[in-house]
Amino acid sequence: MSLLLTDPEVAAALDAPTTVTAMRDALRAAYDGRLVAPPRATATLDGGRMVLTAGHLVGEWYGFRSYDTFGLPEGEQVVVLHDARTGVVRAVAVGEELGSRRTGGLGGVAIDALARPDAATLGVVGSGRQAWTQVWAAAAVRPLREVSVHSRSAARRTAFADRIRAELGVPARAVGSAAAAVADRDIVVIATTSTTPVVDAADLARGAHVNAVGFKQVDRHEFGPDLLDRAEVLATDSPAQAVGYTPPMLAALPPYAGRLRDLGAVLAGAVPGRTSADQISAFCSTGLAGTEVFLLDRMVRVAATT
Repeated sequence: MSLLLTDPEVAAALDAPTTVTAMRDALRAAYDGRLVAPPRATATLDGGRMVLTAGHLVGEWYGFRSYDTFGLPEGEQVVVLHDARTGVVRAVAVGEELGSRRTGGLGGVAIDALARPDAATLGVVGSGRQAWTQVWAAAAVRPLREVSVHSRSAARRTAFADRIRAELGVPARAVGSAAAAVADRDIVVIATTSTTPVVDAADLARGAHVNAVGFKQVDRHEFGPDLLDRAEVLATDSPAQAVGYTPPMLAALPPYAGRLRDLGAVLAGAVPGRTSADQISAFCSTGLAGTEVFLLDRMVRVAATT
């Protein structure tokens, strides 16, 4: 019998260390060729699009995630996990929690691989679901000493800082500008829906690591070319998806494309990551296809042993 999982069940089952470990394993599997993860496919409909990402962990499972761009108030994603030997559906997850935790887990892997080992302060611009899971995962890979947060809504950024203190046990404070949020921070998270830059690269401290989660295409981007110019280390979770963006992703175009590294290759030791404490590094998240299914499989396996 297949499992049908909703957001509360996913949230109860997936902690940050489990999620980050699963995403690290997924990136290595993709780099090694064991996780087949083609770029997303879309179907244009009246008023929006249906989007599908699929993955196949060879010999073990295959599956997909589907979501839409209609922007309806109760819109949900669906993730389906099939057994690769029989084709049977092993699990289905409905909602937003699995995808958000997947994205946070990928960000946690990037922080662990690219941020300085002694990184302990974090600045976040954004106060939504994606911003939360980035901080949630960061706290699993670095002993955070303080978090500063900015978003357009004073009430939301204050509530976000309160949540960090309550759920993660990390000192946190809301600040009045993006510049104040990122100043002197070891780790910076940009997770907004802005289509224009919200962070000035000149405000970043030497040695900072940046996770960019929101829009990053040539026609809409929450950070500008100044970040890419300043970052000595550029990485993404899927170079193929970065190239396949329509319109193209900023970091996948000249003069940056030749410097854009596969995070899976960094994990495998095939290419270098950070090589000095003073370097600025940046991770441009694309959401490697198949990773939601990878995480659903990991969650089901963990649940079966407890």
